[in-house]
Amino acid sequence: MTSQVSSPAEQADGTVVGEQRKPVGTKDVRRLDRVIIRFAGDSGDGMQLTGDRFTSDTASFGNDLSTLPNFPAEIRAPAGTLPGVSSFQLHFADHDILTPGDAPNVLVAMNPAALKANIGDMPSGAEIIVNTDEFTKRALQKVGYAASPLEDGSLEAYRLHPVPLTTLTLEALKEFDLSRKEAERSKNMFALGLLSWMYHRPTEGTERFLKTKFAKKPDIAEANIAAYRAGWNFGETTEDFAVSYEVAPASTAFPPGVYRNISGNLALAYGLIAASRQADLPLFLGSYPITPASDILHELSRHKNFGVRTFQAEDEIAGIGAALGAAFGGSLAVTTTSGPGVALKSETIGLAVSLELPLLVVDIQRGGPSTGLPTKTEQADLLQAMYGRNGEAPVPVVAPRTPADCFDAALEAARIALTYRTPVFLLSDGYLANGSEPWRVPEPDELPDLSVRFARTPNHTLEDGTEVFWPYKRDPETLARPWAVPGTPGLEHRIGGIEKQDGTGNISYDPANHDFMVRTRQAKVDGVDVPDVEVDDPDGARTLVLGWGSTYGPVTAAVRRLRAAGEPIAQAHLRHLNPFPRNLGEVLRRYDRVVVPEMNLGQLALLVRARYLVDARSYHQVNGMPFKAEQLAAVLKEAIDG
Repeated sequence: MTSQVSSPAEQADGTVVGEQRKPVGTKDVRRLDRVIIRFAGDSGDGMQLTGDRFTSDTASFGNDLSTLPNFPAEIRAPAGTLPGVSSFQLHFADHDILTPGDAPNVLVAMNPAALKANIGDMPSGAEIIVNTDEFTKRALQKVGYAASPLEDGSLEAYRLHPVPLTTLTLEALKEFDLSRKEAERSKNMFALGLLSWMYHRPTEGTERFLKTKFAKKPDIAEANIAAYRAGWNFGETTEDFAVSYEVAPASTAFPPGVYRNISGNLALAYGLIAASRQADLPLFLGSYPITPASDILHELSRHKNFGVRTFQAEDEIAGIGAALGAAFGGSLAVTTTSGPGVALKSETIGLAVSLELPLLVVDIQRGGPSTGLPTKTEQADLLQAMYGRNGEAPVPVVAPRTPADCFDAALEAARIALTYRTPVFLLSDGYLANGSEPWRVPEPDELPDLSVRFARTPNHTLEDGTEVFWPYKRDPETLARPWAVPGTPGLEHRIGGIEKQDGTGNISYDPANHDFMVRTRQAKVDGVDVPDVEVDDPDGARTLVLGWGSTYGPVTAAVRRLRAAGEPIAQAHLRHLNPFPRNLGEVLRRYDRVVVPEMNLGQLALLVRARYLVDARSYHQVNGMPFKAEQLAAVLKEAIDG
């Protein structure tokens, strides 16, 4: 059997896939520099677990990787239907990569629905492994196949591997005292074993995982391990798979250090814990479960030993109310949600602006409006974060760019909140939250000092010499008000949503005072110290692509592709969206053309055009999926050509 790989146009980062053959025994082993695999099946087929295990084994092997889980919003969508298809895509390589890849080299389809939902993404020559046991007449009719695609010639452009996965799994587990239904559930482990053989993945990690996961059901653990080994042995012995592949570790892609695979939500949770330790403050999370943010609540609830307290509230309003109360009490306070929850939290965010207390509002964006697409990604909450409150209620906004960067973004959001006494939005999204990549675990001395000085004594002397505490007497540099923990003797003060008098914090309806307080709160946010935006422009380009958040990977991959083709293109990426970096206007005015790709209908482009009066061109999509590098490269090439 010959080996065929995708053309450069089908790769994620603009480089050509290499291949070397190395025969071993009766099997042909071929070396590739990258592979994109997609597992697809019913939401009950365990595709997310299968992909996660393959990812973990790949990370332990030392490859660079990027993943894209994609699953229905329903807990158990209708079996065998197109809306019920769940998939997991993994891109791994022997060098630095940035995206989960544009087009898979391999598709594992557990049923006709999985094949039909994903075949449109497969390039010619890709390998397709199908579970033939599921290609029954009824299953084919359910998704609109008039005849079996395994037999009608429609898959001739691909390298098709028909495998009776269910039958083989049942045969492998016939010695176990399991019902047919219980045994069939292990077919995903058979598929995982086959792919692990095919790409020389280590097996110890998955076997150890299965023993731990099913520690209370050792017979189930052993059955899954047996199915996993059977899949491996099937690949080793069958004539249909005469070739296996090697992708060497990406040793040159990573600086020295300790690495682990991490998802965006897990990195964000760890970043919040690190921030609380660096600030020497207890961490309090007030939250209500919502996709795709719930994982942060689940993870933080496991870390009480680090002084973390989690509160699963009865609704979104109660969650942020408790968090704001914790901020008043001297905790590093966090609330997590997605777009619909932000709408419910908006009044309390405005209260936090008025009280000038540090509060982290973590918004893991998803498709909207309303309930929208709960399990799909979008970047459409930017304007909501900027302006989605009554009155003038400015809030700093920070956005991570990769799953691992969620750790650093959490630290940065905490720095701003604690330094300037303000709520801060952290805008992640479903693509980052569920995706994963290698992450270098930082050394403790690499983390920023976030230590906080609480008010301990009165800070103002009246004309008669009496010393009193003024809760709105500000730091002259940051304009932050003092943070006085309730119960500190002599520092009693009012809080509430009615306007405060400058300095004293007393209730004030004075027009001039309100004007002053509104402008002061705005000046505080405008004065937040953020680093200048860095521009990557090695060729003196006339076109700049400006991105934010999770568009970083696809945009950078597209830029690499264009430069490899000799096209000059400059790139800048924003972490701080409010306030913007101080040099952003000067940067934008250096270029003839500015292109802003976003997973919304042009929200950053709108802000940039309004603020800097530059003709920023928006390129956008709102289909619930991240950009593809090839797609962006074509758009940017058109911009370069004018």
